[in-house]
Amino acid sequence: MTKLPLISITEAKDKLLSGEVVAIPTETVYGLGGWINSEAGLHKIFSTKERPFFDPLIVHVDTVEKAKKLTSDWTEIHELLAISFWPGPLTMILPKAGHVNPLITSGLDSVGVRCPYHKLTLELLSQIEGGVAAPSANKFGKTSPTNAQHVFEEFGNSVSIIDGGQCDVGIESTVVGLVKEDNWKLKIYRPGHLTKKHFDNLFAIHDLGIEVLYAQSPVAPGQLKHHYMPKIPLILTGDDFNWDKDKGEVEAALKTKFNTPAHWKLPQDVSLASRVLYQNMREFDQNGSDIIVLKVEEYFKTEEWRGIWNRLDKAKSLDLI
Repeated sequence: MTKLPLISITEAKDKLLSGEVVAIPTETVYGLGGWINSEAGLHKIFSTKERPFFDPLIVHVDTVEKAKKLTSDWTEIHELLAISFWPGPLTMILPKAGHVNPLITSGLDSVGVRCPYHKLTLELLSQIEGGVAAPSANKFGKTSPTNAQHVFEEFGNSVSIIDGGQCDVGIESTVVGLVKEDNWKLKIYRPGHLTKKHFDNLFAIHDLGIEVLYAQSPVAPGQLKHHYMPKIPLILTGDDFNWDKDKGEVEAALKTKFNTPAHWKLPQDVSLASRVLYQNMREFDQNGSDIIVLKVEEYFKTEEWRGIWNRLDKAKSLDLI
């Protein structure tokens, strides 16, 4: 078995402070981290991932105090969200402080910040001034990694890894922004483990009349039409799809012949489905399949499954629903 390029927290700290990138574990997915005060480290995130500069990065911190230093406007509502959901799979889009490097924000006036729920990464962050910018530790647009082996499959020995085991959540954080229009509104730019219901309940408990709605915006990562894509095509089908009968339609649409389809069935438990989503995508390719066929269940479109459905919809090569 190949030996992975694993490092300790102390070694990771030294690498980050010297302008290197390091793969760090979180509860969502593994991130490719660079120190926010290192221009070289930030550039290396983009070059290593082959990531376009228009896609902003999320800064990871271990305390609310560090988060506040990254923004020019921290409200009582932000404080409530942080107290309620940090450490955890929530990214808040905030008006950026003047010192935040525009490489992190893609030149925008906002910055994404979160406090991850993982003991090792929180320990690392406690030793890093400012914070660590960390998009998912994979090539841009491809399937995110949920364990150290996945990171190694992406980058080989070129990226050192803190091994924090399997990610508990398995999909990227929920990204939200607080905006003042006629009244305060919380906009969910990227769905995840935390759903609209979580925020509605929080605001109801505190008697806050804040509307929660879904929206798209370039201020958040993961907004492109195609993202999270496995190495082999993923097709989404309806109930009446039959591979033997309908494969010709698939081959014509994708202009490829397929011989070893993987018929994928996700667990009905949403937490388990989230945890294995990206791992399954990777395993099908490794097991010799050349296409993934997934029948879309009715519950995929429910609020609880919205984060998973978002990933499937962007990862697909063909929709035959």
